[in-house]
Amino acid sequence: MTSKVDFLINYLLAERNDIDDINIPENDYDKFRLYRSLVNIRPAVKADESFLQAEDEYLQNLTAGKGITDIADLVPAEDGIYLWKGDITTLKCGAVVNAANSGMTGCWQPCHSCIDNCIHTFAGVRLRYVCNEIMQLQGYEEPTGKAKITPAYNLPCDYVIHTVGPIVRTRLNDEHCRLLADSYRSCLEAAVQNGIESIAFCCISTGVFGFPQKEAGKIAVHTVKEFRKMNDIKVIFNVFKEEDYEIYKKLLGRN
Repeated sequence: MTSKVDFLINYLLAERNDIDDINIPENDYDKFRLYRSLVNIRPAVKADESFLQAEDEYLQNLTAGKGITDIADLVPAEDGIYLWKGDITTLKCGAVVNAANSGMTGCWQPCHSCIDNCIHTFAGVRLRYVCNEIMQLQGYEEPTGKAKITPAYNLPCDYVIHTVGPIVRTRLNDEHCRLLADSYRSCLEAAVQNGIESIAFCCISTGVFGFPQKEAGKIAVHTVKEFRKMNDIKVIFNVFKEEDYEIYKKLLGRN
């Protein structure tokens, strides 16, 4: 494992001409943070097969070490709907939802804790590359409320569905709420259109995008329940904070 991450770091450093005098750390944790930082700032370009193979093995070992949670082992909060608190990058299901920005190529801030950064980090560099290819073909930034689907690469799930939720910088209004519902609906529609049987939602827009958590939870649950009336898809509400867990716990189990 150590020699593999050393190889990855040296490859990433060799690509750049703007970083000098970087010493590879001694311990595995600091090596991972250096690798992650270099990946986070890496342009959306192809990597050699030797790098991709080493990255696949490295990331899959890291994720296995964190522990993988299979949807088959979860107990539903109500019919077809689950509530799970944990790391979405360790969840084995049809698709996980990434709360993306309008550029759709991941978070570029080294080691940032947002879900966009985590998903791109543990999926590997191919995710940014394919997202960039999609956006180059589109020719404009991703509108709020829409969704794009990509492979998941080194994540345990099969696909990642990327959506841009609304940014709330003023008092919450009807347009914010409509756009958030659109994001959930667009992700669900993308999943069904691609034959995906289960999808895990993060708490879209409730981080740095500023959407109030309780109101976001109500919109998420209502939109999912309405969609499931006509579509047979399992839905996981994935939360990371205890506060969000309590919000969804109160919302679920009701008709």
